Amino acid sequence: MQRHLWLPSFLIIGSFITPMAFADAEAEREALAKIIHELNALEPLIKQAEANADPDARVRFRFDWLRQDLKQVRDGVQSHIDAPRAQPRSFPPLRGDYRR
Repeated sequence: MQRHLWLPSFLIIGSFITPMAFADAEAEREALAKIIHELNALEPLIKQAEANADPDARVRFRFDWLRQDLKQVRDGVQSHIDAPRAQPRSFPPLRGDYRR
């Protein structure tokens, strides 16, 4: 008798999980869109820091590399938002070191 109880239990639990999974996917997309917004908001700060940089410094920060890495992150996040669920893709590694 207990063997037949698992199916109704599974159907009840499944009916709660499906809407939550959809809500989580939408919440994820909204959070990712906010991340893109915040990444875009960094550009004025980068420009300000670049304008204040000492051009004669022995070690200079590579703002162009920072912009390239931020663009790569932004493009990766946007591609996840835009793409249907698919297999993960690989991206080239970030530079990470912005000193020259």
